[in-house]
Amino acid sequence: MGKEWTTLRELLLPGAAATSRGRHERPIEGALRDAIRGGQLTPGTRLPSSRDLAGQLGVSRGTITATYGQLVAEGYLVSRPGSGTSVARALAGSTAPAAPAPSPAPRWRFDLRPGLPSLQAFPRAEWVAATRASLGELPDEALGYPDPAGLPQLRAELAGYLGRVRAVSTTADDIVITHGAAEAFSLLSAALVAAGHRDVAVEDPGHPGAAEVAAAAGLRPRPVPVDCDGIRVDDLTETGCRAVVVTAAHQFPLGTALQPERRHALLAWARERDAVIIEDDYDAEHRYDRPALRAMQAMEPCRVAYVGSVSKTLAPALRLGWLVPPAPLRAAVIERKRLTDLGCSPLPQAAFVRMLRTGGYDRHLRRTRSLYRRRRDALLEALAERLPVWRPVGIAAGLHVVLQLPDGVDDAAVRDLLAGRGIQVPALSDYSGDPPYPGLVIGYAATPPDRLRSAVAEIAELVGA
Repeated sequence: MGKEWTTLRELLLPGAAATSRGRHERPIEGALRDAIRGGQLTPGTRLPSSRDLAGQLGVSRGTITATYGQLVAEGYLVSRPGSGTSVARALAGSTAPAAPAPSPAPRWRFDLRPGLPSLQAFPRAEWVAATRASLGELPDEALGYPDPAGLPQLRAELAGYLGRVRAVSTTADDIVITHGAAEAFSLLSAALVAAGHRDVAVEDPGHPGAAEVAAAAGLRPRPVPVDCDGIRVDDLTETGCRAVVVTAAHQFPLGTALQPERRHALLAWARERDAVIIEDDYDAEHRYDRPALRAMQAMEPCRVAYVGSVSKTLAPALRLGWLVPPAPLRAAVIERKRLTDLGCSPLPQAAFVRMLRTGGYDRHLRRTRSLYRRRRDALLEALAERLPVWRPVGIAAGLHVVLQLPDGVDDAAVRDLLAGRGIQVPALSDYSGDPPYPGLVIGYAATPPDRLRSAVAEIAELVGA
């Protein structure tokens, strides 16, 4: 059903004024016809009843009835018993330019992008129950404007959870709730600019999101190479930056962990230069073959800003994340949060509190960890059978693997070849100006095992491997 306009007074006022001076009904008719032809009233829009519109314009109902009747006869309006009067879908004689149809999103036969969890595994029933229970417990005042730092109950639960699973050194007062990791990067970037920073180092290869957000805030991203031990601190030192974004627990996209020597070197770099390390702990919950290294933030809370979210564990649509900034940046971050959106909605925060308190979140993670391991294993088995010379990298954790291609292969050309057959998988070169080797970055969490096997079989046929 189209939108029903509650008032057309301002739109048709000139015609109504002419009618009130004793002229016939055609001024209203012309104004309504022009509004339709000009696109101010779009096809399918429901119009007020003749009685309602006559009251709005201060004219007789007969005037409006005659106007509607004439425009129905001309094909501008459609009138059906029980459905009222609406603008015709196909306008007779319309001179308004047709609105361009939006380009349809590509429909991929196999969508193997990294970074997506299984959206089918979202715990809908538990989330609905948590929402209902938490809403019943919220006091009335909690439905007003929220604390910009976030719901106090959630910050308290997160302090305990992050300390338990990631050894993060924090209290409820240290945590800021954000609209996902993207807003956390935005808030930190603004705080860094205000503190005099002009550049920020980012991993290469790395996810472009943090660099894009930093650039939008006025920082210049400076790529720093990553090898099998993590970010190369010697190269970082040469940039002159005093801030860096790292994925220490599971480097994106290569999948390596920042090794202990590099961790200590990075922390020493931060101390020597009074620098800030932004730790993007984007998928620390997904570990299969080895225990996770504890968060870097636990080693030096005054130098490390810790960023996390539920986008890789529950669903990106929740737009729920958290930030533990170093103490010198916390006030600036909260003030920026207050000025930009007055804080995140308390309702999803309260539901998440409920899931944390009742163990629902831990149960969900246990289920998905098992699910993703089975999918990873199916992918690796299919690759070993159909593409044995292509080496999977970074298989111990996360939601994706990097498939290292033979030297000399153009990974962008392979990506485009697969895209032509409806298989979406990024090239490693999409994440780097100078990748260490050609590769494909294959996300497996959102695809069932049989579909993963089918995708690998088609990839093998296409590349002739």
